[in-house]
Amino acid sequence: MGSPLETAANPERLRRVAIDPLSRVEGHGKVSILLDDDDRVQQVRLHIVEFRGFEKFIQGRPYWEVPVMVQRLCGICPVSHHLAASKAMDIIVGARQLTETAEKLRRLMHYGQILQSHALHFFHLASPDLLFGFDSEVSRRNIVGVASAHPETAKRGILLRKFGQEVICATAGKRIHGTGSIPGGVNKSLTREERDFLIKDSAQMVAWSHAAVQMIKALHRQNAALYDSFASFRANSMSLVAEDGGLDLYHGQLRVRDADGKLLFDQVDTQDYAHLIAEAVKPWSYMKFPYLTSLGEERGWYRVGPLARVQNCDRIGTRLAEAERQEFIAYAGENGRSGPLHATLAYHWARMIEMLFAAETIDTLLADDALSGDQLTTSGQRATEGVGVIEAPRGTLIHHYRVDDNDLVSVANLIVSTTHNNQAMNSAVREVAKTHLDGRKLSEGLLNHIEVAIRAFDPCLSCATHALGQMPLEVSLNDGAGRQIDRLSRAPASMGQ
Repeated sequence: MGSPLETAANPERLRRVAIDPLSRVEGHGKVSILLDDDDRVQQVRLHIVEFRGFEKFIQGRPYWEVPVMVQRLCGICPVSHHLAASKAMDIIVGARQLTETAEKLRRLMHYGQILQSHALHFFHLASPDLLFGFDSEVSRRNIVGVASAHPETAKRGILLRKFGQEVICATAGKRIHGTGSIPGGVNKSLTREERDFLIKDSAQMVAWSHAAVQMIKALHRQNAALYDSFASFRANSMSLVAEDGGLDLYHGQLRVRDADGKLLFDQVDTQDYAHLIAEAVKPWSYMKFPYLTSLGEERGWYRVGPLARVQNCDRIGTRLAEAERQEFIAYAGENGRSGPLHATLAYHWARMIEMLFAAETIDTLLADDALSGDQLTTSGQRATEGVGVIEAPRGTLIHHYRVDDNDLVSVANLIVSTTHNNQAMNSAVREVAKTHLDGRKLSEGLLNHIEVAIRAFDPCLSCATHALGQMPLEVSLNDGAGRQIDRLSRAPASMGQ
């Protein structure tokens, strides 16, 4: 499973291509590529050179503050951290089983988050590449270009995200950094009026989500040679699944498959995640490299997120999304292929299936009168340690806390989705470099191919500082003596959340 491009012999004799800064990660990141005299790629690394201090500065804080504090990690998917921390604190306060109202309100909040995040990523950030092509004119390859050439598509993307944010606002109190989930349950229910406000648009969201699946599916089939091969690599996969093996993005147990689709682990209790996963450290990145302890660092790395989840589960519990999942699995087995689909660009197809699942789930939940119940919290025998695991839009998210006798957090460990995908993203970038880098003449198209590979994972560290359409990149090509042979610089487009 390891890559021969992880290290290079005699790196001082190789030419270096540096993409720095790489702004589509939160903080700072870069890509470095080493080439030999024959222009063969010898080493490629995606460096995350940003430090997060949340695991330290929440130590000493009362446990009930944590679900609100940790969501400041992110301005795009705060709900994921809010709920993962709340689930960990449920264990601390002894709430092993939430009330029906609390459980369904949290699920509604979470699927609103899945809907808005997937819509933002696909329509605003990924669709310009997919609709216009990776090498299309830079001035056109952005959300403005999509709105001009495909106005209905752009409009649907905006309104899908808006609806997801309205679901979050109703359940969490506000669209970003809400307070609705608390240890042991929730602090508010929905009125009939709030539910009716959302119900009037929910069927339309299902229809638009279904249309989005058809769009990406058609794009994939129309150019299967590209979509199936671009940045493709074999990897293990991990996700949560329900007790019956179904897709559940809010709760479940851990399942892991190998690159051939064979089950390695199933129904592993999330409280025992530390026995399943270890984290390696490399000197060239602040982000850790998780791996399956039983397989070791070299063979045990894995991917998470939509591509893993849609293929890891046995079924999806909503009608339209399940039909689309079955077609996706059938496609993976076409043309003599066996096992899971390993194409990085297939993340987009799987992501839209999940968006459809979220829209259908929201539509069903809104009709449930339990959302307006008055039994909001529960508690039981206290514990000093708790783990909360949830499927965030980008993949499996783990929050692990210990609390002392004074109700203060003493230890915190967070493994975010992008950390799980760290080695997978490095592998994707290496595959693109080997295929598209010629080592002589750098081009904007090369830069965007590397962006496309990283963007398919929708990295969580980037989600608070998205650039619309392009990254601010500077690439230099130097010879073994350090002399600059070629250079390409590109200024950033407008930035925003």
